[in-house]
Amino acid sequence: MRIAQIAPLTEAVPPKLYGGTERVVHWLTEELVALGHDVTLFASGDSNTSAKLDATWPKALRLDGSVRDPNALHMMMLERVRQKCDDEEFDVLHFHLDYYPFSLFSRQPTPFLTTLHGRLDLPELQPVFTTFSSVPVISISTAQRRPVPQASWIRTIHHGVPEKLLTPRSISPSYLAVLGRIAPEKGVDQAIKIAIRCGIPLKIAAKVDRGDQEYYDEIILPLLRHSLVEYIGEIGDHEKSDFLSGATALLLPIDWPEPFGLVMIEAMACGTPVIAYNRGSVAEIIDEGLTGFVVDDEIGAVAAVGRLAQLDRSAVRKRFEARFTARRMALDYLAAYRTLMHAAEPRIKLVSSAE
Repeated sequence: MRIAQIAPLTEAVPPKLYGGTERVVHWLTEELVALGHDVTLFASGDSNTSAKLDATWPKALRLDGSVRDPNALHMMMLERVRQKCDDEEFDVLHFHLDYYPFSLFSRQPTPFLTTLHGRLDLPELQPVFTTFSSVPVISISTAQRRPVPQASWIRTIHHGVPEKLLTPRSISPSYLAVLGRIAPEKGVDQAIKIAIRCGIPLKIAAKVDRGDQEYYDEIILPLLRHSLVEYIGEIGDHEKSDFLSGATALLLPIDWPEPFGLVMIEAMACGTPVIAYNRGSVAEIIDEGLTGFVVDDEIGAVAAVGRLAQLDRSAVRKRFEARFTARRMALDYLAAYRTLMHAAEPRIKLVSSAE
């Protein structure tokens, strides 16, 4: 199968550090290539891939201070993909650019779909999905769909991590962990309060975006002065196995409709259970009492910490292997591609005859 993967230009594929969407695109692309498919990745020029790389811009936009209008470059990339469709280079197009391709690619015959990676509860998205109600989209959790039932959902495909990327290490767990990004919706202040109430050390491995600096300075920084709290900063994949294996649990006291929550399955890959607030996808991803606990508030989280000894860390890893590997994700997407290609055959033949 000839597959185009079209990624955001914001980060390289894979990203140097933080960048959930680009990491998922990388893992999916590598699995598709390993399964024998002809894959072209549209991404920034500093990406690293086994697929054919079609670079719209030489450097990830997050790292290129000269770029002030990223939309311009994404429009150029979309036109580049469309021109290649005119030459019939692809059997299917897979976009990771939210609603940007909807209008243009609805007007050409190559089958396409879009994985929606973000939150969908914003009011301005309602008319978008009403206008483009026939455009095929993939959800990364069933919960993500709730705000826009009018969208043309064809499948929910949970993210997956390469099976051997993160593995349990022989480390005695001794602290609670936070991983990812320090932002109000991630509830890092709540995680600190939970750890302090439990009297257990907390290690925070997370980045601070420019837009969240005020939250960090005013809310988080004073809490970091507590002797139980240690701020490590942002870490890469090569550091995560040790970091997560050393944690008794990953804390995720979120305050937003989490579309998926990649850190949850990263923790599970290391055999580390997750304690998370019941928002968004959480109840779909965590198997209650097996891979962690789903709670409603700080009191529930503190109680769940006291029940962690009931969980079998080897069972957490086995559940990850059964549900959340990148190979399973790739096979699910291949099934979705084939469904779209089959449905598009009459349309493609009609266009060819007209020409």
